[in-house]
Amino acid sequence: MKLSSIINKDCSKAAVLFNSKKRALEYISELASQHLPEHNAHEILDAFLTREKLGSTGIGKGIAIPHGRLKGIDSIFAILVTNQNSINFDAIDNRPVDILLAMLVPEGDNASHLKTLAEIAGKLNNKEFCKQLRQAPNDDALYQVIQLQD
Repeated sequence: MKLSSIINKDCSKAAVLFNSKKRALEYISELASQHLPEHNAHEILDAFLTREKLGSTGIGKGIAIPHGRLKGIDSIFAILVTNQNSINFDAIDNRPVDILLAMLVPEGDNASHLKTLAEIAGKLNNKEFCKQLRQAPNDDALYQVIQLQD
């Protein structure tokens, strides 16, 4: 799977500044609502928070993959954000998070959802790739890292 097939250039944001998990999810929801006009930011945030209530999507090593299900979308939609400072995300290793790859999936598409999650987690397990993501100074450079990884 190519990350560029689910993340477009406008949805890769480098060196953003959040001070909390909630603010990060709000920012991601606001950005997603600009690309999914049939859904407002509050509805998208609710999808993320519903999943977070089941357990943190912080997978460790400074990485989180927040995700949620939405009615009315036909394909997986993702946003990649790097944060200037690491934030508490209740990750499984208790380390703060600075890479967030958020994903919205069609409601009821469990097989594709789980497969994509596993593939993304595998890509984010590559230390060199994550180092390049963290070092991207701007949005264009961050998207270039995604494209080179594909």
